[in-house]
Amino acid sequence: MTIVRTIAALTAALAFSAAAARAEVKTQWIEYSQGDARLKGYLAYDDSIRGKRPAVLLVHRRNGMDAVTLKNTEMYARLGYVVFAADMFGYGEGVLPKDIPEMQAQTAIYNKDRALMRARAQAGLDTLAANPMVDASKIALLGYCFGGTVGVETAYAGAALAALITIHGSFRDHASAGAKNVKGRVLILHGAEDTVAPLAEVNKLIEDLRAAKVEFQYELYSGAQHGFSTPRNQAEERANEQSIAATARFLKENFGI
Repeated sequence: MTIVRTIAALTAALAFSAAAARAEVKTQWIEYSQGDARLKGYLAYDDSIRGKRPAVLLVHRRNGMDAVTLKNTEMYARLGYVVFAADMFGYGEGVLPKDIPEMQAQTAIYNKDRALMRARAQAGLDTLAANPMVDASKIALLGYCFGGTVGVETAYAGAALAALITIHGSFRDHASAGAKNVKGRVLILHGAEDTVAPLAEVNKLIEDLRAAKVEFQYELYSGAQHGFSTPRNQAEERANEQSIAATARFLKENFGI
């Protein structure tokens, strides 16, 4: 990374911290449904802001609706967005994976049934778009890990998204033709040492986006493995900080706040 880019990343991170420090975030659980499934998502917003505003649909990692998901939801709400963490696994029915085998079992359900994955994500998107605080024409989807799969699948289905952001996302078995349905810009933030979602997967996604002439940006972080948003070493701490700054910058570029 060049010195100029490093300074830019640090400046963005400091601006993010300053904005976050000023915001007073309110939170609430929202019950909704998809088919017969009872779902429970987490909403965060700055109640000092008046009128409709841009929003972020946050799609969780394989961990589900855990404390990290709630923390990330609140973090982006501090920038002035209405942020809704969608319930993909059925937290409304008590589903919260407690270990890796349970996480793998949950993600397998949706990876094998892409129609269900899309329907579950769309239910969250519809719930967010219907909120009176939200400008439904300005919604970004932010997906972590498994949420990256959900994000691409949702965008490829033609969902009304102004932007898509993936942070150490997984990209597998997407129908390439779906890229032509992507309506907004795309930001891909990925670890160079990711063996769970290797660079060949990312390259395939980029090929799809290029062929469909979708506007995208791509940042690759050296030394970072999958899941760097919960850092395990110095390289991943750097990747996490830079991905947060990049996400904040990308949202501002798209929505102006």
